[in-house]
Amino acid sequence: MIGSRAVGVGILGLILSTPAVHGQGGSLYREFQSGGDVASVAALTGMSAAEAKTVHQRPAVLQDLQWRRPVTLSGPPAAPLDPVQQIAFSFYNDQLFRLVIDYDHDRTEGLTDADMIEAISTMYGSTVNLTPKTGRAGASEIEEESGTPVARWGDSEYSAVLYRSSYASGLRMIVTAVRLDALARVAEARALRLDDREAPQREIARQKKEADDARASHQKARVANKAAFKP
Repeated sequence: MIGSRAVGVGILGLILSTPAVHGQGGSLYREFQSGGDVASVAALTGMSAAEAKTVHQRPAVLQDLQWRRPVTLSGPPAAPLDPVQQIAFSFYNDQLFRLVIDYDHDRTEGLTDADMIEAISTMYGSTVNLTPKTGRAGASEIEEESGTPVARWGDSEYSAVLYRSSYASGLRMIVTAVRLDALARVAEARALRLDDREAPQREIARQKKEADDARASHQKARVANKAAFKP
């Protein structure tokens, strides 16, 4: 559990104790499974499925769920806090396909790229060559904004890429289910094209609704004021 009841055991110890992806029945990161639905992921984080934000509704339903580590305001910590500061979960038709994991700067300060690679490799195995996509050519918007790719792990089923940002030396890992991620990319591209095509109609509908709402408001005010008016 990664919610408010969870207590980490330090950056290296925590990552080292995490089961590897291979042989874990589709695990992408910790207990989060490839293809897991919004409700199950929300339950693991201690959140409500209703907190998921719908990004696109057609041609496929794309949703995001943002988890942030709870802030402890009082009392001594029972153990070092989880180094994960926040995770953005992304879903394609109610199937988890991507996690964007941001690590807390204070709990990763001083760790070198080699330190991170060594720790994460205990979870995902040996690194693989950075692909042209993760090497910047053809990278998505979220990959571009994540910083410089440091190392990659993966196979035909999953991809995990560690990034280091020049901003405050931030560390981020993006883990994706390869098949679902490809479907989500296609769906997002089509959704954006549909948005552009339907923009004029949506603007007309918006203006009409505003005009209708204004007329209804004026009429309501007229009825109330006419009944109460005394010259």
